[in-house]
Amino acid sequence: MEYYLEDKEQVLEELHSAAQGLSAAEAAERLQKNGKNRLKEAEKRSMWRKFLDSVTDPMILMLLGAALVQVVVTLLETRGSFTLGSFTDVFVILAVVIINAIMSLIQENKAEAAMSALMEMTAETSKVIRDGEMQLVKSEELVVGDIVRFEAGDTVPADCRILESYSLKTEEAALTGESLPAEKLVDVLMCAEGQKDVPLGDRANMLYSGSTVVYGRGTGVVTATGMDTEMGKIAGALSMAENEQTPLQIRMAELSAFLTKLVIGICVLVFAVSCVQTVVLTDTPFSWELLGSGAVNSLVAAIALAVAAIPEGLPAVVTIVLSIGVTDMARHQALIRKLTAVETLGCTQIICTDKTGTLTQNKMTVVQEFTSDSPLMATTMALCSDAELKPGEESSIGEPTEAALVNYARKLGLPKYELEAAQPRVAEAPFDSDRKMMTTIHQAEKGFIQYTKGACDMVLPNCTGVLKDGQVVALTDEVLEEILKVNKSYADQALRVLAAAYRSYDAMPDDTRPESLEQSLILIGLYGMIDPCRPEVYEAIEKCRMAGIRPIMITGDHKDTAVAIGKDLGIISSAEEAALGSDLDKYTDEELVDAVNWYSVYARVQPEHKTRIVRAWQARGMVTAMTGDGVNDAPSIKSADIGIGMGITGTPVTKSAADMVLADDNFATIIRAVEAGRKIYDNICKVLQFQLSTNLAEILIIFFASILNFTILKPVHLLWINMVTDTLPGLALGMEGAESGLMKRKPRPKNESIFANGVGFSMVWQGLYLAAIEIAAYYVGFYLEKGSFSGIANGSWCEKAVVMVFLTVSFAEILCALNMRSRTGSIFRKEMFENMNWWLAGAVAITLLVTIATVTVPGFRGLFGIHGTLTLKEFVVSAGLALSTIPAFELGKAIQRAKQRKKLAGEK
Repeated sequence: MEYYLEDKEQVLEELHSAAQGLSAAEAAERLQKNGKNRLKEAEKRSMWRKFLDSVTDPMILMLLGAALVQVVVTLLETRGSFTLGSFTDVFVILAVVIINAIMSLIQENKAEAAMSALMEMTAETSKVIRDGEMQLVKSEELVVGDIVRFEAGDTVPADCRILESYSLKTEEAALTGESLPAEKLVDVLMCAEGQKDVPLGDRANMLYSGSTVVYGRGTGVVTATGMDTEMGKIAGALSMAENEQTPLQIRMAELSAFLTKLVIGICVLVFAVSCVQTVVLTDTPFSWELLGSGAVNSLVAAIALAVAAIPEGLPAVVTIVLSIGVTDMARHQALIRKLTAVETLGCTQIICTDKTGTLTQNKMTVVQEFTSDSPLMATTMALCSDAELKPGEESSIGEPTEAALVNYARKLGLPKYELEAAQPRVAEAPFDSDRKMMTTIHQAEKGFIQYTKGACDMVLPNCTGVLKDGQVVALTDEVLEEILKVNKSYADQALRVLAAAYRSYDAMPDDTRPESLEQSLILIGLYGMIDPCRPEVYEAIEKCRMAGIRPIMITGDHKDTAVAIGKDLGIISSAEEAALGSDLDKYTDEELVDAVNWYSVYARVQPEHKTRIVRAWQARGMVTAMTGDGVNDAPSIKSADIGIGMGITGTPVTKSAADMVLADDNFATIIRAVEAGRKIYDNICKVLQFQLSTNLAEILIIFFASILNFTILKPVHLLWINMVTDTLPGLALGMEGAESGLMKRKPRPKNESIFANGVGFSMVWQGLYLAAIEIAAYYVGFYLEKGSFSGIANGSWCEKAVVMVFLTVSFAEILCALNMRSRTGSIFRKEMFENMNWWLAGAVAITLLVTIATVTVPGFRGLFGIHGTLTLKEFVVSAGLALSTIPAFELGKAIQRAKQRKKLAGEK
């Protein structure tokens, strides 16, 4: 409905409302009929769907396939005479899958609950007239036809047609992208010639949901709520956009695909080789029964191999490591909405950030003054403004610049409410964009006094004198030159300059028109104002530089201000590195991909420019982060590799579109999150190398045993090792602190393999070494039980050898976890002991005790098919073989460090 083209009486009639508002009963009926005044949230996945998503990972599907095959094998072996104990391996596999799914569900629900809590914190109330009385009502309970009152500082909760306006101005940048406050009026609008409608940004008699009242006061009737508002239309369009996968999701998908293909290939090979051995290499005459028996044995071997190859605990460990990162970041004011976004931050190469409130404090502050009478100057600026300061409060409410003026006066011991009591306002000439001045008249002890403030270039021409040391002196050319020199000095510092002047009257002037009042003024002085940078941002920018991350500042402010802030923070070194949003219009999308590298500061930017900047950096292969608070920022946030919403100033739509929400709107929080992301990815790589190298060793020993026709470990042994010996230390390894120099590394490329930087090479050679000592443990155990190596390949069962392999694998993997505290650094460094990972120490102790219990406690021994006991000598041999991993791995890491130093020297 085009209510802006209708007069207010007609609008009220169409909405079945009136100046005294709706009745409570009518409001309740409309709320019941049309629903609450809130934006539609994206449809949440059901618990059942979340569970299905968690078990459809290729690795988990492969594990379920192994369980199914195990069921078939058990049925064939028992010929139907089975007990529940016959399916122990199957039950263990299913338990692993269910535990992993439950852990994933818990972490995802925690993240959703945290976001809901944030949205609840931002719930607001509105001043509504119902039954002829003003009431405070939850904004989500507003209905069409409600009469709402607005004053400076209020958020507009729904689309409204203005009924009353007293110098009303709103901040609509969140919706229109316009950085300056929009003046509001009551009059009916007319379409421009040749146009069928009035553009959104020109609808001066409408208030839109998501905007903020920054000046004056007024009343409006609600015309649309929830998804029917202009904000709702944008929110609806956003919900149809697709999300891209994060780097971690891509790498894990690649890993799952690789492991799945590897397992299938090796299992087929083992099955084929076992069948051939049974049929061809045996002296027994061929029979179908013999082939069936061989096939069953081959399936058992293939299942053991599948279980060995699949790191069952890996998905759970990765999920938990990421969720730990989420919890840690929440303590530092960063709320993660998508679990894997933690890692994406860690490989961020470009951070596009807003200036106001993120790099700066979002608090206009007086930093310079040129006057000979500070109390009169502060009094003039405070009284000639509409910002309000209530007794007992330290900050005023109103348009940011005027609020800063009132706050500055309070700091000087001149609170506005006391000034108003002494000099009440009796008339005014409100500010307008043509005059760029505001004038108020106040009753004084003797007569009346007029205060005028505004832009220096507008106030100065209307002055005839200057107040100097308590005396009014003529505005000579010499005095004027001095004032203009100060004005230029402030402007060169990117300060906003305001001038203050006064005029005295014996009696109240008859003509209060601006052109009559604003002449023959006496200049009091000038203020230089700026929105100061956050103190912590300087260090954050320096960290960015050290970490190889390029910060990009994007603002709607003037170029001079943007350049000054950019230079101050170290984002740019000269004005040549700054561009206007309009400059981007000269480039095609293809040309912008090259041009975007020239600039680090953008001023007077429109919403569409932000999206183009993000896409240009992405086209250069850069992982790009984008911050935003308004609805108009949501598309660029959605386009970025990681979108960052503002928890304080951000609109609900932007928060919903973001991957991460800053509770404190602080750029430094982003850098802390980047550091946390890098640490988490580093730890995930450690966990991957640890678990995949140990699993590779298991694959090799099972394959080796299958080829030589003997059993080295049972599937239940492998499951226990993978879920306990691998998972507990692996999980604790994910709690490892950040290594020194973490934020001095360059960001990882988006397409970098998870096996890059020596991870894959180390995984292979460590896996080979582990396999070698584990096979050696079998041969030693076989010799200790049989007295010779004769018959080792005839398929006979050797319990002592299997138990020694079980112990050697378990001990070696525990030591491997300790070794992986640093992928390339020595574990004997001083840093390792100063920053002790007590979680890992506890996990190692627990795993060690439980492992020993499995071969010594009768109940455990029976579960694992172990009936005898090991001697001290056999324990020592197993432990000795495992301990050999420490010098071997230390030597390997020393070689890696030498190669890295050589590579760095070559790059220099």
